[in-house]
Amino acid sequence: LKSELKKPDSVLVLCAQGRYAQKLLNDLMENYSKALRPVEDTDKALNVTLQITLSQIKDMDERNQVLTTYLWVRQIWHDAYLHWDKEEYDGLEVIRIPSDLVWRPDIVLYNNADEEDSSGPPDTNVVLRYTGEITWDAPAITKSSCVVDVSYFPFDSQQCNLTFGSWTYNGNQVDITMGGMEGGDLSDFVENVEWECHGMPAVKNVIMYGCCSDPYPDITYTVLLKRRSSFYIYNLLLPCFLISFLAPLGFYLPADSGEKVSLGVTVLLALTVFQMMVAESMPPSESVPLIGKYYIATMTMITASTSLTIFIMNIHFCGAEAKPVPQWAKVLIIDYMSKIFFVYEVGENCTTPESDKPYAMEDYGKGPDAAGCTCVCGQHQKVVRNIEYIANCFREQRSHQAKGAEWKKVAKVMDRFFMWVFFIMVFLMSILIMAKAS
Repeated sequence: LKSELKKPDSVLVLCAQGRYAQKLLNDLMENYSKALRPVEDTDKALNVTLQITLSQIKDMDERNQVLTTYLWVRQIWHDAYLHWDKEEYDGLEVIRIPSDLVWRPDIVLYNNADEEDSSGPPDTNVVLRYTGEITWDAPAITKSSCVVDVSYFPFDSQQCNLTFGSWTYNGNQVDITMGGMEGGDLSDFVENVEWECHGMPAVKNVIMYGCCSDPYPDITYTVLLKRRSSFYIYNLLLPCFLISFLAPLGFYLPADSGEKVSLGVTVLLALTVFQMMVAESMPPSESVPLIGKYYIATMTMITASTSLTIFIMNIHFCGAEAKPVPQWAKVLIIDYMSKIFFVYEVGENCTTPESDKPYAMEDYGKGPDAAGCTCVCGQHQKVVRNIEYIANCFREQRSHQAKGAEWKKVAKVMDRFFMWVFFIMVFLMSILIMAKAS
């Protein structure tokens, strides 16, 4: 019941304050001009406190080098013509009025990159206190130019500046301060899926331009960003790392399969697609991204492996018409390197047991019954000559096969050698990229 009895009193108080607020607004705006700087002494500077709250990083366009942020901009200044005695207005201390009714500092973002809208913060209300202090809070979506260094992409960090200052007033007319704050406020920051914000320090600069002799102060906020690299590791680096291991395996593929060169070309095309994906998102600059260097090094390695594969296949298919394997190659590759790389079985190049040795024609007639055999008829001699011809052809065929088998063994040993060389190169290259990224 008591609360119900108090309700009419509170309504009356609000109505009374409403009438006094309307009267106050009429009195304040009676002879007020928002076109001039609200100071009693025009020789003194008007102090404006600028405070920035970073709410969200909406986008970072690396190719166009534009950072899009969502900010809360607070500006505080003292208007010498908008103060009153609160006792004359029923104790009214604060009123909220449209910002277009009062003078506002023309503080803008110097490095603005928005082509569509450069009008600044929206026309929100200002908070006016009886002392003449005006607080103007306004949200703003800003697009600022940012020099993006992608040398260590996707493990890069960026520093983007937001420079605020008066567009027409010099430091002798409007002075900008940070109100005791050392940087931007990140208490209400909404985390971004791609970027981590590690701070927003600020510094005040006073610049003397060549056109004018007066100082022009500005406040530069530096947004410290670090890229979240997990997405790029799993979608760009890891596939490249796995594909690069297919290049050494091309040497392990049998030469008779006919797919050794095709494998190298396919891997090269796959890496070219990934390289194009990276190039489309990066700005055109002289600094090549770290991931681009990794792709180029891998593509160079695969090109070299494909060229070596073609060279080794020519060695593998050396037939009986080719020259014999040089003695140094027999000693170094067949005898020494084949044992290191465990290459033992190559085609028909096997050790023939002594029991399988063909019967020599020169031993014919030397058996135990040779003393009693004196048949030298013409028919028998013709058969012996035919057998000798067949034996010579067989010996020549075996020698040709042995020559081809030696070249095949040389090719297989070289395949094994380059396979391990390229495996080590891929491993060291990956370690080097990770070390540079860290």
